[in-house]
Amino acid sequence: MTAANMATPEIKHTQLFINNEFVNSLSGKIFPVLNPSTAERICDVQEGSKADIDVAVEAAKNAVKLGSPWRRMDASKRGLLINKLADLIERDGSHIRAIEAIEAGMVQGISGFDLSVGLSNLRYQAGWADKIHGKTIPIDGDYFCYTRREPVGVVGAILPWNFPMFLTCIKLGAALACGNTVVIKPSEETPLATLYIGSLIVEAGFPPGVVNIVSGYGKTAGAAIAEHMDVDLVSFTGSIEVGKLVQQAAGRTNLKRVCLELGGKSPTIVFADADIDYAVEVGHRSVFSHSGQLCVAGSRLFVQDEIYEEFVKKAVRRAKQGKVGSPEQEGVERGPQINQAQVDKIIRLIESGKKEGAILNCGGARVANNKGYFIESTVFSDVTDDMQIAKEEIFGPVQQIMRFKTIEEVIERANKTHYGLASAVFTKDLDKALTIANSMKAGTVWVNIHGMPMAQAPQGGYKMSGIGRECGEEIIQEYTEVKTVIIKIPEKNS
Repeated sequence: MTAANMATPEIKHTQLFINNEFVNSLSGKIFPVLNPSTAERICDVQEGSKADIDVAVEAAKNAVKLGSPWRRMDASKRGLLINKLADLIERDGSHIRAIEAIEAGMVQGISGFDLSVGLSNLRYQAGWADKIHGKTIPIDGDYFCYTRREPVGVVGAILPWNFPMFLTCIKLGAALACGNTVVIKPSEETPLATLYIGSLIVEAGFPPGVVNIVSGYGKTAGAAIAEHMDVDLVSFTGSIEVGKLVQQAAGRTNLKRVCLELGGKSPTIVFADADIDYAVEVGHRSVFSHSGQLCVAGSRLFVQDEIYEEFVKKAVRRAKQGKVGSPEQEGVERGPQINQAQVDKIIRLIESGKKEGAILNCGGARVANNKGYFIESTVFSDVTDDMQIAKEEIFGPVQQIMRFKTIEEVIERANKTHYGLASAVFTKDLDKALTIANSMKAGTVWVNIHGMPMAQAPQGGYKMSGIGRECGEEIIQEYTEVKTVIIKIPEKNS
């Protein structure tokens, strides 16, 4: 599907999905979903509240109890169902990508990425379904000891708006492979693609209650999941501020597990021996892809003194080349921000950069003569560590370029942040690359690449960028409980 032939999709599902049925909210309330490219209403969606979350959690709880069809199902059959769901999502991929274009402002390359990495995660986790097992342990004495890995129970998944399909698939795949049931709360900004998945859950043949999707606002529906006494784990992706609220809610209720992937202010380090043109291009994409709405964005760009001026010139030239516009327009490289609040935040931070003495090389304003939420591609140079734009997550198309001299200096500066989600280094020197990789306090370090999520590789954050890991084998530990069984071996008769 190209921009030229992309049709406005029919929105088929705007109700809550509970117990394998699409239903209205108990309150009867609805809320609008807007197209960020036009600021116009796409449709109205049912607004779930605490009462709806209660119903969804009860359905999920019944579906995972001992003796239920889902709990009795062979692990290999669970894997087959997850794979079937992936096949159905792939079959309807053009429709799903069209939905994401209008609700999330995704251009074709980004929606294709969102879908493909989501599918790879579903299929990877499907393969784990019948390979989750415990151990036998040689303890002292006449005992037989073994462990079992069992489902935690009901998983509450709270999603952000930037990559709806990728994050829906990550959380669904892991939870279902481990035998859990799920209540998903998609972002109120982008609920439509995730709600559509409900119809595919039924078509794939999942038992009722295994997957439930409740659209609504974070302060009501999201908070109800975090506080629910029958939710056993909350998996949240989003801001540090909301992540703290989720953890606090877990602590004051049933001490449910939390898995948090939060914000980032990721350093990208470019040494003088790097391929400068390649580093400029990858550095550009690390900040401007999806209009900068990336938690792993390479938003603190450190460039060594010897190539600094050349790098800035080339980075500015590259930023000016990218066409900004609606996803259906030909040749568009990036689309809009998600809403007016994000536009206001980004403009505020741009203004702070100008006031604090950074050099504005291009951009710096809202795109003129456009009613959508578009911001010009913006590049700052001569940024210092104490500036607000160097410390705060912008989540927008704003590149900040900083100087450094030595490897020791840049390691100290790169780590001087409360974030620790990702980082990257560009160099032809393997010693430098490994020194940086071993020194960064970050969950992921990329060497001569950026932003390569792999289903097989765990991802998550150090420090305030998160708790726990998603993807890879490590996610199995997050979504299962370990049970130890010790059996007394009878004494032999003499």
